[in-house]
Amino acid sequence: MRLCRFDENRLGVIYGEEVADVSAIAERLAAYRYPLPHFDPLIAQLDALRPELDANTKTAKRHAISRVRLLSPVANPGKIVAAPVNYQKHLDEARADSEIHNNSQVAVIEKAGLFLKATSSVVGPHEGVTISHPDRRNDHEVELVAVVGKVARDVAEKDALGCIAGYCIGLDMSMRGTEDRSFRKSVDSFTVLGPWLSTPDECRDVGNLHLSLDVNGEKRQSANTRDLVFSVARLIAYASSIYTLHPGDVIMTGTPEGVGPVKDGDVMTAYVENIGTMQVGVRVRRPPLA
Repeated sequence: MRLCRFDENRLGVIYGEEVADVSAIAERLAAYRYPLPHFDPLIAQLDALRPELDANTKTAKRHAISRVRLLSPVANPGKIVAAPVNYQKHLDEARADSEIHNNSQVAVIEKAGLFLKATSSVVGPHEGVTISHPDRRNDHEVELVAVVGKVARDVAEKDALGCIAGYCIGLDMSMRGTEDRSFRKSVDSFTVLGPWLSTPDECRDVGNLHLSLDVNGEKRQSANTRDLVFSVARLIAYASSIYTLHPGDVIMTGTPEGVGPVKDGDVMTAYVENIGTMQVGVRVRRPPLA
C-alpha cells in the first residue's frame, strides 16, 4: 500500500495514477487531550486500519495524482533521527571538499553517531524547499527514509525491520557552515518527505534499492542502498539503543556521493526504487519589506 496526505490534510491511498480519498477513516482515529502523545496516531494504528483502507480504496472518490498537492506522508513525527556520512563515497567527498567540511574533521558514522533534526523542518514535496540564507551554500541530499511503526527500545538488528511502518523518499537539505549539523539541517523546509509512505510489502529488499537525484534534469546523485555503511536494520537497532522509538518517528538513512548546491528556481527530482519519484522546487525566502 502507498499512503499519502494531500491538499488540506486529506488521507489518500495511491491507486495507479490516482489518489483514492479515504479521509473518512482518519476521522475515526481517537482524539487526544493534553498532554498529547509522543507518536503519530495514524501510523500507530496503521496495521489495524489496513483492512478498512484496502476496502475503502475500491469505492472512494479518486483524484489524479497530478492534480493534488502532496504533503509529508507523516503528519506528526516525534523525532527525526539522521545518519551522517553513511555511504563511504560520500564520506570521501566530504573529506575532500572544504566547502562541505569547513576545515572540520569528518568522522566515520561509528564515531560521529546519529543526530536529530527539528520536526518543524518537515514539508511535503509540493511545499518545496525554501532557502533562508542564500549567502551560504545549500546542498541537496537524497535518502531512503524509514518510518517507525511501533514502540522500539533496544531492538535487535535481526528484528529491526519488523518495527517499520513503511518507507518514503527524503531530502536532508544542508546549509553549509561551521555550526553543528542539527542546527544547519533544521532550517524550515529542510526535511522533505514524500511522495507517499510505501508499506514494507512494497519494499521487500531495502538493502538493494536504487536511489537518485537530478537537478533541472542533470544527474547529481545515483547509488544503491547496498552501499550503506550501516544497513537500515543496523541503523534502527543503533537508534533504539539510544532513543525509545515511537510510531511516526523518522529514520533518515544517509545520502550517497554527489551532493551539491541548489539555488532559487531549481527543481530537484528525487527517486527511490519501489517507492517512486517526487519533484521538489527551490525558492529563496524574501524578507518582508520594511
